Amino acid sequence: MGPRHRFAYALEDPLDQDPPLPLMWFMLPGQRPWRELHWLSLMPGAAVTAVGSPQPPEAVRFVARPYHQPTTRFVEAGALAWLRGLGSIPAPVIDGQEWFVSLELCALVTGQVSTLARRWGRRQAVLVWANDPGTPLYRLPPYRQAVRRARSADLFLCFVEAAREHCVALGLPQERCQVVLPGVDTELFHPPEAPVVEPVATFVSPLAANKGIDRVLEAFRLARGKLPEAELRVAGRGPLEGLVRREAARPGSGVRYLGATGREGVARELRQAAVFVTAPRPTRVWNEQFGLAYVEAMASGLPVVTTACGSNHEAVQAPNERVPDDAEALAEALLGFLADPARRARVGQENRRVVLDRHELGRQCARMGEAFRLAAG
Repeated sequence: MGPRHRFAYALEDPLDQDPPLPLMWFMLPGQRPWRELHWLSLMPGAAVTAVGSPQPPEAVRFVARPYHQPTTRFVEAGALAWLRGLGSIPAPVIDGQEWFVSLELCALVTGQVSTLARRWGRRQAVLVWANDPGTPLYRLPPYRQAVRRARSADLFLCFVEAAREHCVALGLPQERCQVVLPGVDTELFHPPEAPVVEPVATFVSPLAANKGIDRVLEAFRLARGKLPEAELRVAGRGPLEGLVRREAARPGSGVRYLGATGREGVARELRQAAVFVTAPRPTRVWNEQFGLAYVEAMASGLPVVTTACGSNHEAVQAPNERVPDDAEALAEALLGFLADPARRARVGQENRRVVLDRHELGRQCARMGEAFRLAAG
């Protein structure tokens, strides 16, 4: 068990403190940092214990447990993987918990948590991004069983309206489905002192087909033909890294490959760009649910150009640009910002205001805590 443990806040007057909110978070394999676990840890009064591996960077109590994962073909909530050794978690650790929490209805880990919550008499919460009740995963036996077990959860905390609609479409009780928009660190992700005047677009996302880096490169070639001084900076790793490297090496491409960047590196990159661009496209088992990268870019004062995919309209709204999955349409939208510094400055300023109003980290984490307490009450 790791030594790191903290409470999310400290107030001088104990009478003003929120009541304790102890919960146990069961990690998925490959869990991305600074997202769900981070938000849970920042809820007022929260005392979070994370279970899984490896130890997360967030300042929470940690119980190491390995996974059984027969194949790595599926990822994230669709991973064919479950936690081992949950029965050996010490009883004193379990006794201190009020909630057992996991991510996504169909995750096999969520199915485990449902069984464990009933065995120990604990409240269960499922955090939900999923927005497609027709996904084929729900028809496969292990995932279908996980969803069936999770139906008795006390709270389905949805991060987008489409996720709530998805839960209701699956027959979950509406009163247990609550929406709290995700929070973004607006101190880390902030605009530069002066707007970037050079026509620089940035792609910060996995270099995979579903995120559309191939379409972005195709569109940028068209845009650069009309605006030769334009530049595209690409950050990330993934199966299409070779494609990006070849395009960056092509003389006159205007593409620069940055490789992988950490969280602070992403924030610095966004402050050096004028436009954020990506081009997601659906697969058989995935479509864009929200896109935190959009909101981080908006918090950094950038306009966003992307393709219409899934429910990303909840994050990317006019005067940003959502276009069809078409290179010419994407290039035209890019040029509309790259060639007009005044327009992108106006949109970037409005984007920053929207993020401060709808996604400020502390306020949204407090709202998450309210949802837990209302469900418990």
